[in-house]
Amino acid sequence: MRVVVALGGNALLRRGQPLTAENQRANAAIAAEVLARLVNGGHEVVIAHGNGPQVGLLALQGEAYNADELYPLDVLGAETEGMIGYLIEQELANRLPRDRGIATLLTQVEVAAADPAFQQPTKPVGPVYTQRDAEAMARQHGWSIAPDGGRYRRVVASPAPVDILELDVIALLLREGVIPICAGGGGIPVVRRDDGSYGGVEAVIDKDATSALLARCLNADALMLLTDVDAVQVDFGTPAARRIRRVSAGTLDDMTFAAGSMAPKIAAARDFVARTGGMAAIGRLEDALLLLNGRAGTRIEAGAKGECAYYWREPR
Repeated sequence: MRVVVALGGNALLRRGQPLTAENQRANAAIAAEVLARLVNGGHEVVIAHGNGPQVGLLALQGEAYNADELYPLDVLGAETEGMIGYLIEQELANRLPRDRGIATLLTQVEVAAADPAFQQPTKPVGPVYTQRDAEAMARQHGWSIAPDGGRYRRVVASPAPVDILELDVIALLLREGVIPICAGGGGIPVVRRDDGSYGGVEAVIDKDATSALLARCLNADALMLLTDVDAVQVDFGTPAARRIRRVSAGTLDDMTFAAGSMAPKIAAARDFVARTGGMAAIGRLEDALLLLNGRAGTRIEAGAKGECAYYWREPR
């Protein structure tokens, strides 16, 4: 199978972990073990990843400089693509035959300059804070903040991806048997100017939305969204919580999920399945092979509305 694997920012950096190079390398090594098993299983793998914690940290570090010296989010996105891609590429190469090509590709993703997301920031970036600390940071830096679980994070604009500028290069790498690491952090956000040229824009694109677009454009058989939760849940956080094991794309229309966390994953998975008839899965990084075989996590399939909604309850 051709599989686009999207590694969530929280799969690469556990919630609450310090944003150190050592922690990120250790988690990249864990991800590489999983990815190597997929590759050795005969699957053609394309790797994307999140960058929310990392891009937020770089922005925070930039506050040590003068305001007019701060790097914009598109440049920080490019930096994180290189940093995270390097770690994944090296750790994966250490687990595959020496002649297996792997390449990290800085990937520009076009967004619409008129996208309403620029007026309503929703994408969490950076570390988590208590509400009191988050409100203080917001006052100090002019941030927008929002709840993230039981804590708070900075939120920035997250426009929808329109086009992947390096798509032909990614396809070329695949034809040559190279494993691409691309569209990191949702890609570097760019807009098309009136003269046809491109320029960066202050935003962070949702990596799941870009991964779904990437999977469609590459005619992938499956899209895997790997995170730090074992499955999608309905009635999350209540005694009636149930994990969804298998569901049709159409059935998801009648379900509600948390904005900024699970909702973007559901939207991306549903979009990919509805447009291609392929399969999408959401679950834990360590369960990747089981997810692909339908034995863990949540599997989203093509089908009529109301079909194949199977659950199991939250374990006590």
